[in-house]
Formats: sequence, structure tokens, C-alpha cells
Amino acid sequence: MRVDLFDFDLPEELIALRPARPRDAARLLLLRDDGMIEDRFVRDAPALFRRGDLLIFNDTRVIPAALKATRPARDAQSPDVAVSLNLIERVDGASWRALGKPGKRLKEGDALNFDGGLTATITAKSEEGELTLRFDRAGAALDEAIAQIGAPPLPPYIAAKRTPDEADRDDYQTVFAEKDGAVAAPTAGLHFTDALLKRLKAGGVESARVTLHVGAGTFLPVKAEDTEAHVMHSEWREISPETADTINRAKAEGRRVIAIGTTALRSLESAADENGRIQPQAGATDIFITPGYRFRVVDGLWTNFHLPRSTLFMLVSAFAGLERMQEAYAHAIANKYRFYSYGDGSLLWRPR
Repeated sequence: MRVDLFDFDLPEELIALRPARPRDAARLLLLRDDGMIEDRFVRDAPALFRRGDLLIFNDTRVIPAALKATRPARDAQSPDVAVSLNLIERVDGASWRALGKPGKRLKEGDALNFDGGLTATITAKSEEGELTLRFDRAGAALDEAIAQIGAPPLPPYIAAKRTPDEADRDDYQTVFAEKDGAVAAPTAGLHFTDALLKRLKAGGVESARVTLHVGAGTFLPVKAEDTEAHVMHSEWREISPETADTINRAKAEGRRVIAIGTTALRSLESAADENGRIQPQAGATDIFITPGYRFRVVDGLWTNFHLPRSTLFMLVSAFAGLERMQEAYAHAIANKYRFYSYGDGSLLWRPR
């Protein structure tokens, strides 16, 4: 499909720079299965689900992947260079792939010095400017050092307008985050509070968890003119035997499965066979969902509002229909919903 079909104009003032407080005070656009739109709030969630519905959460935990370093001067006449880095993917125990600024002043072989005595060497630089860093320590020791000096890796559309602060350490993490590895938050889950989760459980709504370590590729624009020419980024995900059994039992009993976020949806759909049965899996997925995809597992999707021309807007268009999503986004913009990672949410049901 033509990528320009997934474009839209978003007023810059609708990009949320801070989350709603409390989290469940965020607005929620409900797109019903008959195509009608309702304006609700996240706190209304218990009334929007049925007893026996199964919600699937992504329990990945965002690491403090935004780092500051210094590249020492190459000669006596040059100053040291301040460098901003965002880790994007672990290569091995001591190495990470990263994005760095100012990219033009970094090259293979450069040393980088961080606070706390941590150092790294740039061992490779791709044509696109992506760096490979090899640190002076590995494993848990490296993880601990990064945790001490790193900051939340806010998305580019927020980081360009303000720097991360202490509030982001909690704000950019779900309340059920458990497994370290993401360099971006599974943002649909940011709306949920412990109190809201208790209300859902009291109402007979069940839940299970998958893990998908969200990568920085989630923010990459689609530069191709046609979706068939786009190369989808890969992310690591895991579905345990217990979660697979819980989902398969729900489907067999005719109960609805709702993905909390596109990451949960991609995890499930990438692990389903032709009959919609989930297989326990651990490994990378690069599933790219566009209109025409046949959904095997997920009946409902709770998700934030996504960037134009992005793979995530393509995904929600595949799920609910391109025309319906264009109408929903036009409604959200006209009614001043807040967009992107810290913004409001939507609950989408597949059309009848």
C-alpha cells in the first residue's frame, strides 16, 4: 500500500510532554465494533470490559538508556566533545548498538568517557550513523553502571523539547514493569494504576503477561513510498507456556483477548499458528502488520495515538480499518486529545 495513505496533520500543541496525573485521568477514545466513537476516560475501563475478558500486558522494563559522555580531544588544539547517546540494542555482554550526537564528530576507534569511571570504545559506525560501543565491563557490572548514570530514553518528539528529569523515572515506566531490556516504553500500559488493575480484577477481568523489549525502531518513520519496500525492525519477545495456555483456554471458551498495546499484539500475533493457537516462544520478531492482515488472536486493542506514516498507525489501521482510524484520529484532533507516548489512549474493537 502507498505510505502516504497513512499520513495526517497533527497540531504540535497536541503532542503530550507530560502524562496525565493520575495516570487513569487520561482520556480514552472508544471505537466500538459498530464504528461509533465515544469519548471516555481511562478510569472508565472496568465498565468497558466483560467478566472473563483477558487483558495481555507487556511487562518489559525500560532501562535508563540515555547516556552522556565525553569524547577526548584528538589533538592539543581541539576541545573535548560532549556526546549524547541512546542505547538501542544489546549486542553481547559488553557491547551495545547506539545512536549518538554529534554523529559527525564520532568515528570508529574513538574512546568515550562516562561518569563513574565507565568507558567505551566505538568499534563500528554504520553508513546511517549507528554506533557499536564496547564498554570496559560486561554483564551485571555494566548494567549497574548504566543504571547509575543513565536517564530515561524519552522519545525524540519529547527529548527535543525538554530534558529527562526525576519525574520521568516513574512516568516512563509501567506499574507492572518487571523485566529489564526495553529502550522505549510500552506506552499503552502507562495509563494503568495499581488501583485500576485491582478494580478490573474485582470485576472478573483476567490478565496475563508477555515480554517484548521495545526498541528505538518503534519511532522510525517509514521512508519507503510503498509498505512492501519497508524493512521492519526486530524486537525480542517471550511468551511463557503459562501465558500461552491462558490465552488458548480463553479463545477456546469464546472469551475476548485484548492486547494492551501494539507490543503485546505483535507478540501474540507473531506466535500464533494458522488456527490462532499461541505457541510458547522466546526470540526476535519483525512482524509487520498492515491492512489486509488476518488477525488470529486479538479481539480488542488498547493503544495510544501514533505518529503519521508510522508502522504503528499502519497496524491500528489493519486492526480497525483505515477509514475508521482516519475518522477516529480526525475526531481525536478536533477534540484535542493528547498524542503519543505521554498522551491519551484509545480502545479499539475489531469491526463486526
